[in-house]
Amino acid sequence: MLDSLPPEFALGAKVMGVAMLLSLGLAGALLALTYRRLKRLRIPPNADFFTALRHVPLTLALFVDLLDFGLDFFAAPVAWVILSKLGLQSLRGVTVIEELIPGTQFLPTMTAAWFAARLLAR
Repeated sequence: MLDSLPPEFALGAKVMGVAMLLSLGLAGALLALTYRRLKRLRIPPNADFFTALRHVPLTLALFVDLLDFGLDFFAAPVAWVILSKLGLQSLRGVTVIEELIPGTQFLPTMTAAWFAARLLAR
């Protein structure tokens, strides 16, 4: 399949594929390292997006961004299920919308939102 592409495009596709696989592996490692901490979180039941984001560790924001980079729009249902299992329903909507927008997988939007939530809280 890559043989029919010009050499520059074939190399770019291979590099992108490796980067996506690495990001998925790193996302899985971050989730595994943070899982216990996330299960112990006590977020108010009526918390909005930014309130919930202030309670979660940075590793969750990094996990969502790495998952988005690795799976692009296929990350939306995966993130929905994982955030539901962790009891983070208030983060699901914005996360899924961001993951469904084409071209945003290169931008660490959840990480930027995490920092914005922390800075705007002061």
